[in-house]
Order: sequence, then structure tokens, then C-alpha cells
Amino acid sequence: MYPLKFYPILKERLWGGTKLKEVLHKPIESEITGESWELSGVKGDISIVSNGALSGTSLQQLIDDRAAELLGKSVVARFGKDFPILIKFIDAKQDLSVQLHPNDKLAKERHNSFGKTEMWYVMDADDGANLIVGFNRDVSKEEYTESLKNDTLLDLLNYEKVGRGDTFFINTGKVHAIGAGVLLAEIQQTSDVTYRIFDFNRKDKKGNLRELHTEQALDAIDYKKKDDFKVNYGSNPNIVNPMVDCPYFKTDYLHLTENWNLDLSKRDSFTILMCVSGSARIANENGTADIKNGETVLVPAVSRSLSITTDNVELLEVTI
Repeated sequence: MYPLKFYPILKERLWGGTKLKEVLHKPIESEITGESWELSGVKGDISIVSNGALSGTSLQQLIDDRAAELLGKSVVARFGKDFPILIKFIDAKQDLSVQLHPNDKLAKERHNSFGKTEMWYVMDADDGANLIVGFNRDVSKEEYTESLKNDTLLDLLNYEKVGRGDTFFINTGKVHAIGAGVLLAEIQQTSDVTYRIFDFNRKDKKGNLRELHTEQALDAIDYKKKDDFKVNYGSNPNIVNPMVDCPYFKTDYLHLTENWNLDLSKRDSFTILMCVSGSARIANENGTADIKNGETVLVPAVSRSLSITTDNVELLEVTI
């Protein structure tokens, strides 16, 4: 159970562009690739190992065969044989639709799915790029509904200008959208349940408006203005800088300018390392994996220690 890499699962999107190819060097020919799913247990989109002796094995097969070793006993106790995290890189050439995600309760009742709490780390942003996160004031359900009828929803939304390194925590119920010109890393609960509430009246390549989930969203939206989304974190080199610690995942920022050793002997969880700049070699007791900007490594829970060989790398470290 060495550090595992996986083939990216590439998704064309109406709003996608070419940064996943040009900046992160993904194997893409399309001009509208919007998402690279790096680590996925979503049914129909299960990640496949790309390195070492287990190359060609699916993430689900590894979990079925060796769940406790890969995930950790406490993770198995909580999630069974479902991989609880979905890891993506997203390139928005155009604005994404304004959307939100239901909480666990609603998602279970309606879709037999987890809810979708997520976080974003901005890797690159064009000048003037922004995100939509929440409302700019408290809004009533009636006022919200009226804004949909009058095509004035955008007047109620909160816009945040962004640059590299900006990080946002998006809890369930919060309306949000990634703006044009943003390339980001996304960490989220394993769920593909999204309620789209506004799509700038765009049409797909067949000339059709995309489906909106107006009625489903009404009871899932948090209508309050809340300044709970911007993540303030340290960026000091060669120490662990905490970012997000929520019930679904814990993320730390590591900027390493020298070799680094991590004791995992008390950690009963897998560890995900997303590389957002530079390169490194990741090693546990059973093998190594090289990682560079735009790549992701899954370190099995059975690992007792981890060494990172580098002279300059920025990593997002994700655990349960």
C-alpha cells in the first residue's frame, strides 16, 4: 500500500476552457474541459490507479479488498465502503451557474446521497476574476422567488474578487458560483448533487437552456447573509498551516522548501496530498510517488510515516 496516483477523469463543460491543459498539463484535446476529477468514488466515475503494481485497479476495488488499510478503521466505521471525499481541479473560462448543494438530510431523503460541503483553493485567477458566495444581505424566500421571476437574482448576490491562494469554505445551502477566469482546487464530500438556480440564460450546444432546480432549491437555501466563507490561514514555510476543519474533512496548507517527515502512526485516516505548486517525491514504507503541480496522491491509512523530498512545493493535505 504505497502512495497511489490515479488517472484524471476529465469532464467537458459548457463553461470550461484550456487551463487544465495549459497550466496543469492534463492530457486534453478539448477546448472546453472544465473539470479534472483527481480522486473519485462517485458511481460511474471511479478513479483508476495509474502508478506501481496496483496500476489499473479501481479505487472501489481497493476499498472492497482492503478497506481498513486504505481508508482507516474509523473512516470505514463512519462511511462503510464509500470513499467520502471527491477531489477536483476546475477551470472556469466562463461563469459557472449559480447553484447550491443540499445538506446531508435532504440529500439522503431526495437522492440517497451525501450532502455536499466543499472548499475552494484558488490556483490562478485572471485580473478582475471573482466568485459568488452567498447573499449580500438577508433575503426572504418570497423576495428570492420574486427575483427569479424578475431576472434580478444577481442583484442579491455577494461577489468576492479573488487571487491566487484565496480559500473559501462553502457549506451546504450557500448559493455560490465560480467566476470566469478562475482555476481552483476543490475538496468536497462525495456527492454530485447540485441545485442549479440561475444559468445566465445560456444555451447548450443543442440550443437548449440547461435544467434549473428551482423548486428543489427553495427548502435547501440558506437565505441569511453570513461572512463565514473566507478562510484565513497561515502560509509560513515548513510548518503545518491549518485551513479548514469540518465534520467532513480537515485540510492543512504546507509550503515546503526543504525535505519533510510526517509521523502518521496516530492517524486513523487516509491522507490526500494535492500539489498546487512545485514538485516533490512522496514516500511511505512501501514505495514512492512523484507529484507535481496539478497532481494528487492518496497515502493509505496503514502508512506509519511519510517523507516528502523537495526544495519547493505547495501542498493541500486532506484527511478525515
